[in-house]
Amino acid sequence: MKKILLSILVIFGFSVPSFSEDFIEEEVVVTEETADQMSADALNNYEVSGSLFERITALEQEKVVMQLEKERAQLDLELERLNAEKLKIQMELDTLSGRAEQQQQELEATKAQLEAQTEKLKRQLEQPDEEEVVVQEKQQKKVAEGGLSKNYKLVNVIGVGNQLQATIEEISSGQNKRVSVGKQIDGYVVKSISLNDGIVFEKDGEEENINIGK
Repeated sequence: MKKILLSILVIFGFSVPSFSEDFIEEEVVVTEETADQMSADALNNYEVSGSLFERITALEQEKVVMQLEKERAQLDLELERLNAEKLKIQMELDTLSGRAEQQQQELEATKAQLEAQTEKLKRQLEQPDEEEVVVQEKQQKKVAEGGLSKNYKLVNVIGVGNQLQATIEEISSGQNKRVSVGKQIDGYVVKSISLNDGIVFEKDGEEENINIGK
């Protein structure tokens, strides 16, 4: 800086006294010290409030707050969704529980009905119907009066070998009955069936035969 000032003075023809160098050097030192003092004063007097830095900081804070609020809103929505799912699952469980209870009741009612029907059938088997008893007594009475040959007639014999079966007709009612060896009719047991001898019945050690045409 000092050299520049001296050059200017020489160009314009000014004489430079010996003390000029000292003067210029002092001015330069004073100028640098003044600049340093001004920078320090500027820093000390710098007000953050309303400054660009403050505005940038405020904007950053607003961004952070908005992001946090956005995340919080998303969490609230997710929580509501989870609560709705929980309520839906609970309702489904209640529905399934109600159906299971209803099905259990229906099964118990069906079971009770089946047990009642089973007991009824057992009683019927143990105690024959009164009408059947009356019919059997009448048939036995007829047999006792005239024997099987008086009440039944042989219609046909079918089958092969030991698998023969016979059809007899009750004379009083015209009803046909299919009989095979071992079957009982009016207290008589079918002892044998053959094409030649027809049906041989046995009762109390006595035999009675029914053949076609008899």
